[in-house]
Amino acid sequence: MVIDSTAEELKSGKNAEAGVPFVQFGEWLAEAEKSEPNDPSAVALATVDEDGLPNVRMVLMRGYDENGFVFYTNFESAKGREILSARKAAMVFHWKSLRRQVRLRGPVETVSDAEADAYFQSRPRGSRIGAWASQQSRPLESRMALEKAVAVNTAKYGIGDIPRPPYWSGFRIRPVEIEFWRDGAFRLHDREVFRRTEPAGPWSVQRLYP
Repeated sequence: MVIDSTAEELKSGKNAEAGVPFVQFGEWLAEAEKSEPNDPSAVALATVDEDGLPNVRMVLMRGYDENGFVFYTNFESAKGREILSARKAAMVFHWKSLRRQVRLRGPVETVSDAEADAYFQSRPRGSRIGAWASQQSRPLESRMALEKAVAVNTAKYGIGDIPRPPYWSGFRIRPVEIEFWRDGAFRLHDREVFRRTEPAGPWSVQRLYP
């Protein structure tokens, strides 16, 4: 289904078909892959710490479907600890070349071991070594200490298989809200927001004032 065919439905705020926001996201991402000079899958990820203070950083979205948006990290990192505590997060994609952004937020689940294993083995060998060498987000006494850890793990695994660290896996944000934003002349931007009360529920959609 092409999102443009639902224009009247979007304007009226009626329930949208389950896959509509993911179809539109896929179309926008495909356009961004042609126009963005670097990393069209780069996304700002927002979390909160135990005091409710927000944190935001750029990560790479490594997959999406109607179940949600997936990224991978060290679960002992700051973002890993914050997500495991709150089980909620938000993202924003910004494609400057297209003057578009997509915001989403929702509860977070961990991916299956099979998904994490498959993605880990798809990474370059150096990145897999790095996952073992880096104690992500923790104090580093010197660059030399990191380089030593890389050398130690390179020697440890030689040319054999490199298993996925037990603390390294993926998260899936299961959005309950997705907003599509398009730049408009004189700041009269176009905003469409899809909402649902739970990750498996039906979507409703509204236009918002810019």
